[in-house]
Amino acid sequence: MSSLRVAQILASVAGDVSATTTLPQRLVDACADALPVSGAGIALMTDAGPAGTVAVTDRVASLMEDLQFTLGEGPCVDSSLWGRPVLEPDLATTGPARWPGFSAGALEAGIGAVFALPLRVGGIRLGVLDLYRDQPGALTSLELTEALAHADAATAILLHLQARTPANGAGAGLIPVVEDHATVHQATGIVSVHADVTLTEALGLLRARAFAADRPIVALAHDVVAGLVHFTNGGGEIDNG
Repeated sequence: MSSLRVAQILASVAGDVSATTTLPQRLVDACADALPVSGAGIALMTDAGPAGTVAVTDRVASLMEDLQFTLGEGPCVDSSLWGRPVLEPDLATTGPARWPGFSAGALEAGIGAVFALPLRVGGIRLGVLDLYRDQPGALTSLELTEALAHADAATAILLHLQARTPANGAGAGLIPVVEDHATVHQATGIVSVHADVTLTEALGLLRARAFAADRPIVALAHDVVAGLVHFTNGGGEIDNG
């Protein structure tokens, strides 16, 4: 990977001092402009999976990230887990066998191809840069090289923002999150207690319920926290709304 190209991308993204958008937002916008893709997004990742959407170029990219968090499957999940790019140039042909739930929702949204690039430092997972096309089609070797340069620039930006966050947690919002999953984690704890299951099983119950109801998991989590939806011992649920 050319460090010169990465430096050029960072200089371009950070150089506009008059810009009102965040650095991650400018990065995904620049990436979508530089490549033959329809949109892009950055998701924060942990060992447990997606932890928040940092920036997206459009509504479809936002849906792409939300599907992966809600279902716990998709290119970004695999890319972060394996630490390598996951390139799916024809989602309709091979996607359903790999990610049945994600592919169904993504295809319905008009996504024809997805490319997920891990944002990592050694073994530390930071996030994933996701790109999508509204038509099937692979990236050429030169286009993939350009995409990887943007992924390296995105990694540098996340590290920069993380380094500015005080150790006591104050100012944690320096990594801007457009879709915060903190409520999902809170709801997972509530379900774990009420249904008498582990946290992993509780998250699975939330995901299954959100998928069955065709709702974003964040919306369902808000209802759980508000007491509008209860999960009973054994995993059943009761709507009180």
